[in-house]
Amino acid sequence: MGNCIPSLNKEIKSLPNDAIFKLPSPLPNWPPGTGDFGSGYIDLGGLKVCQIVTFNKVWVIDKGGPDNLGATFYEPSPIPDGFSMFGCYCQPNNKPLFGWVLVGKDNVGEILKNPIDYTFVWSSESSKFKNKNSNYHGYIWLPIPPEGYKALGHVVTTSPEKPALDKIQCVRSDLTDELEVESWVWGQGTTSKVNGINVHSVRPRERGVKAQGVSVGTFLARITSDKDDDSNKTLSLACLKNNKFSTFSSMPNLSQIQALFEHYSPIIYFHPKEKYLPSSVNWYFANGALLYQKSQESNPSPIEPNGSNLPQDGPNDGAYWLDLPIDEKNKEKAIKGDLLNSEVYLHIKPMLGATFTDIAVWIFYPFNGPGTAKLGLVDVPFGKIGEHVGDWEHVTLRISNFNGMLHKVYFSQHSGGTWLDAPQVEFQNGSNKVVVYSSLNGHAMYPKPGLVLQGGGDIGIRNDTAKSNLVLDCGKNYSIIAAENLEIIAPPWLNYTREWGPKLSYTLGDEVKKIESSLKGNLKGAFEKLVKVLPNEVYGEEGPTGPKMKGNWNRDEV
Repeated sequence: MGNCIPSLNKEIKSLPNDAIFKLPSPLPNWPPGTGDFGSGYIDLGGLKVCQIVTFNKVWVIDKGGPDNLGATFYEPSPIPDGFSMFGCYCQPNNKPLFGWVLVGKDNVGEILKNPIDYTFVWSSESSKFKNKNSNYHGYIWLPIPPEGYKALGHVVTTSPEKPALDKIQCVRSDLTDELEVESWVWGQGTTSKVNGINVHSVRPRERGVKAQGVSVGTFLARITSDKDDDSNKTLSLACLKNNKFSTFSSMPNLSQIQALFEHYSPIIYFHPKEKYLPSSVNWYFANGALLYQKSQESNPSPIEPNGSNLPQDGPNDGAYWLDLPIDEKNKEKAIKGDLLNSEVYLHIKPMLGATFTDIAVWIFYPFNGPGTAKLGLVDVPFGKIGEHVGDWEHVTLRISNFNGMLHKVYFSQHSGGTWLDAPQVEFQNGSNKVVVYSSLNGHAMYPKPGLVLQGGGDIGIRNDTAKSNLVLDCGKNYSIIAAENLEIIAPPWLNYTREWGPKLSYTLGDEVKKIESSLKGNLKGAFEKLVKVLPNEVYGEEGPTGPKMKGNWNRDEV
């Protein structure tokens, strides 16, 4: 049916995705377990699925998409005996090949069926979209499922003939879930706003520690316009659903989690000028941190090293908060942290229907330092603005439960963050340990050293990162504080739901006026504009809450 690339008479220039990404170090043999983790297969409830990471090229387009380098469409290969394809894979040509799709096997009957026909979606021939390096065209087809079944992906061919009906399988609806557009992969223009064909990666609409939706790894191809709104649109494809989710049979056991973390554990570099380093929570409490109660501010209570005397659960109602020691000597000691004996805290999360494990790595800092504004070529210290007591940051490792391979890393940055695929991440000295850079004073997590401006143009808040001798090897001292699939005794401080620092002890407006009074001309105007657009977290008016109170504790990172 013409699903292979014809031989070409002219030499095609090498593209980044001609290289296949591999982790720097081979994966170890994971400790044994009784479930599906690391076996290569996961049972979703009668439907056995396998994650395929090797492909055959079907069609290459050499323009459009990110960096105007085009994209490549692939079929999974080889497919294990008895398994069937759900759809093709697509990746932009501007990065090394690193992807996967699921294939499935019906273990009970009537779960999988052939489509009854195909709908033509798009072809480079019909759109007169020419490949300068070849004279063949690509055709994208949407399977039409039988009643009671859903299609999970597209078929791509190099022939105008419809694919064979047994080329792909549709899945019974009770084993599927709703999906949503994730990120733009390719289109006729260099942004997704261009009208015409656009290809997106997709993911389950509902994602979290209790969500059953499973990513298939396929793509969604549509003719779109800049007026399209996906928020309430029913999409033509579905994702899978793990009907055995509640058993956690695909999740790693305790020894496997420990092996995974010690293999990938982040190496965090702090800026050489960093004064406000992390510590363990127990060290902070043992070195004089205090618990305050509203209306009894004059009589704060020392905190037990494990936080056993902290109020548990309840709303964040402002009735309690934590603060630094009162005496200056102990306050100064607490502010600096204790890097040598720091501990990181792990939250183990089943994600994407328990086909992946997220290891959220939480780091505690007793103090967050002040910010620095960059106004063109001039740096302006922010005084006390940005300072606050108690600072929680995190990095999340997303690991495949099929084979234990690291797929993505999330870097928390102020009130948001960034997901990066494994090929975009730096690794430590030939190992698979992820390198992370903590920004000066603010402790936002970044994948590369250098300057990131929080603002616009050449005006914003500086986030400076660099390598130094101040390093935290997260694998050396860690504890698992929560795991959805294991019985873990949580430290009492985890269930403290109030703020880990007091409200501002200074007037924000006065601090802004002090800085403005020291500036003249264009600098003053630039600073005034910056103050108006900065997000609230920069000002640190409220003390931060602990990990369990964050939105990503039970949901996916955003």
